[in-house]
Amino acid sequence: MVSFGQQKDIAAVARSYLLYLLPDLVITSFLCPLKAYLSSQGITVPTMLASGLALAVHVPVNILLVKAMDIQGVSTAVWVTDLIVVVLLGLDVAVVEINRKNEEVGEELRWAAASGHWRCGVHDWVRLLKLSGPCCLTTCLEWWCYEILVLLTGNLRDGERAVGVLAIVLNFDYLLYSVMLSLSTCASIRVSNSLGANRPTEARWSAHVSAALGVVTGLVGASIMVLARGVWGPLFSHDKGTIDRVKMMLLLMSAIEVINVPLQVCGGIMQGTARPWLAMYASLGGFYLVALPLGVVLAFMARLELGGLLVGFFVGTLVCLGLLAVFIAGINWDKEAYKARVLASNVPILTMAINRKLRQRPDLLTQ
Repeated sequence: MVSFGQQKDIAAVARSYLLYLLPDLVITSFLCPLKAYLSSQGITVPTMLASGLALAVHVPVNILLVKAMDIQGVSTAVWVTDLIVVVLLGLDVAVVEINRKNEEVGEELRWAAASGHWRCGVHDWVRLLKLSGPCCLTTCLEWWCYEILVLLTGNLRDGERAVGVLAIVLNFDYLLYSVMLSLSTCASIRVSNSLGANRPTEARWSAHVSAALGVVTGLVGASIMVLARGVWGPLFSHDKGTIDRVKMMLLLMSAIEVINVPLQVCGGIMQGTARPWLAMYASLGGFYLVALPLGVVLAFMARLELGGLLVGFFVGTLVCLGLLAVFIAGINWDKEAYKARVLASNVPILTMAINRKLRQRPDLLTQ
């Protein structure tokens, strides 16, 4: 961080915070698959209850650890809370799976049946990694871009205040991000389940309704951000200059949110069609080839400062959404439904034969 122009005291605090946050990497590697496993089956109540209980524990634990460990206590409280959610969801999945297998195959085979996940072949794991890799990069590319935005902000003329303003603005964005992620996950599950059930028309309508809901949610979120801009800044700072700049930057950020929510939903739709690499390419082009270069030009060369960086991100997000909209508009839903059936099968030789036949007779897809 010091190499990118950040103050040494800020870098030292960030280093200490991240060092105590490292256990959360291991915990999150279990938490995310557990949530995905449940949500893909339309099971959301256990996740909600576990998160609610963990939140109730997080508040007192956070207060106690902050008093005992200072800033390190904040990061420690984060992974302790996530660990509670992992334990609760893990117990729920284990109990439900064992009971389900007992009903299906009997008591004497319950452990053999419960271990079915470990009997997957190498082909299954490779296929999973090919899908999960681009999905991960799609989210990470956008997230990393915002981290680069923070580093660039530290190099502005009034870098310390600008970083503070951006942190306050992004805190509001983080509140909306959970809504975006939920909509994206729902869109992905609805589309993929419809395609897997050989219902291409339902999948198309699910995609269109999800995208429309993303637009509406983006407008609502942006409206809330605009209405709350007068009270949001004073929650974090009493400096008048900082509060005034927060009001101004929240206006720009609200414009980004109008686009960002449907962008996340469209990314979920692409994941549901088992083509997440298209969303990854859109993120790469929109954020790294447009948003960052344009933001740097406007902020440092045109002297627009933090506003220039956010304008660059607005344009980059718009480009990314446009690319995804083009990809979605070109989807052949009948063909995607067929591909979903092939991916769900475990017969690679038959799959290759069917693919070869379809290349010879593409009209079969419309029959």
